[in-house]
Amino acid sequence: MADIFSAQWMQKMMNEWNKEPELANELSNIGFNSTIAYGFDNEDEPRGVLILEEGAAVLGTIFVDQEFNWDLRASKENWQKWFKKPPGMMALGMAYTSRQLKFKKGDYVSMIKDPRMAGPFLKSFTVMARV
Repeated sequence: MADIFSAQWMQKMMNEWNKEPELANELSNIGFNSTIAYGFDNEDEPRGVLILEEGAAVLGTIFVDQEFNWDLRASKENWQKWFKKPPGMMALGMAYTSRQLKFKKGDYVSMIKDPRMAGPFLKSFTVMARV
């Protein structure tokens, strides 16, 4: 497996994202456009970026000063744990409240309360597990 959030890893993430109807199709229905950054909580900048247009991933790459709407951070160990066993809603809520999953940018509470976004957000962990 490529290093987490490397260019190769993010490219695979993009491909897997687009294969998953519960992501691309669901987010397309709400016209979701966003740039999501991913990284480790002990680092200043994210490592990888996924750019979405109308729910579909159009670019998965390393972070190079791109503007982003969301910035998700966790320890490498927690990311790897979630890749092995993607979290459900309860586990994700506990990870957020215990600060194992941090949103350096973006509003977790608003997103998780919107069923049109909460389901795809959960599914994104399943997709990451396939990378």
